[in-house]
Amino acid sequence: MAILEEMAELALPKSYVDILIDNKIDAVSRPEVHITKLAKGNPLEFKATTSVMPEIKLPDYKSLATTEVKKSSPDEEKVTDKDVEDAILRVRKSHASHEGHDHAKMTAEEHDKAIMNNLPELTDEFVRSVGDFSDVPDFKTKLSAMLAEEKKGAAKDKRRLRIADAISDKTTIELPDIMVESELNRTESQFKADIEKMGVKMEDYLKHAKKTPEEIRQEWRPHAEKKAKLQLIINAIAQAENIKPDTKEVEAEVNHILQHYKDADREHAQGYAEMVLTNEKVFEFLER
Repeated sequence: MAILEEMAELALPKSYVDILIDNKIDAVSRPEVHITKLAKGNPLEFKATTSVMPEIKLPDYKSLATTEVKKSSPDEEKVTDKDVEDAILRVRKSHASHEGHDHAKMTAEEHDKAIMNNLPELTDEFVRSVGDFSDVPDFKTKLSAMLAEEKKGAAKDKRRLRIADAISDKTTIELPDIMVESELNRTESQFKADIEKMGVKMEDYLKHAKKTPEEIRQEWRPHAEKKAKLQLIINAIAQAENIKPDTKEVEAEVNHILQHYKDADREHAQGYAEMVLTNEKVFEFLER
């Protein structure tokens, strides 16, 4: 029996893959395998259960995307004088003197008033101290350019969100739970990393929020379902339109990831890079 069990372990992986290929099954998770017959002189029999790629019925995504792109307004990217003045005020506030003030004992209103009373003057000397600026006019010009880039990025994000929502609302998909759980795991890992950067442990956060890990995941679930659905839609559009990132682009992105995350697995980094670059190319295609 020990020999039979060992031979079954060797035979099952190949048999499972052959079954997937022969029956054109697009599996998306590790199978749960149960051996139903294992006896000398008899064929090995087993039952394997796995999640499969759901059928995706895409709407007219090109038309939906065109409609949402047309809703974009040039004013979304326009930088006004008020935008520049507000940004200048934020810079001055961030460099205001706190000398002689115990902000811990102040109300929010008192805190703001104290900062406003200690704003540095907007002079050539001040702008040179905060960055690579020659004088006040140069500071305003470069600040306006930075704001323009920020507004351009924000407008692009809003436009893509509208496109994604419009296509997603018209797409029918039965999401496998394994995909939602995978997205929840990514969300949890990212959230944990973010709060730990602020010096807060996950256990302490949960204690302060008076919630269990299960309750937090339940709150995240609708967002995870939305993200998982959207990724499937993007993958389907990429396949339908034969959209693929260039090999050199993928390699450059992988190297960039590995430079910043020394312990990252190269295979995982490549999968992530291909996904990110494909997503970008699909949205660029939809925005035409």
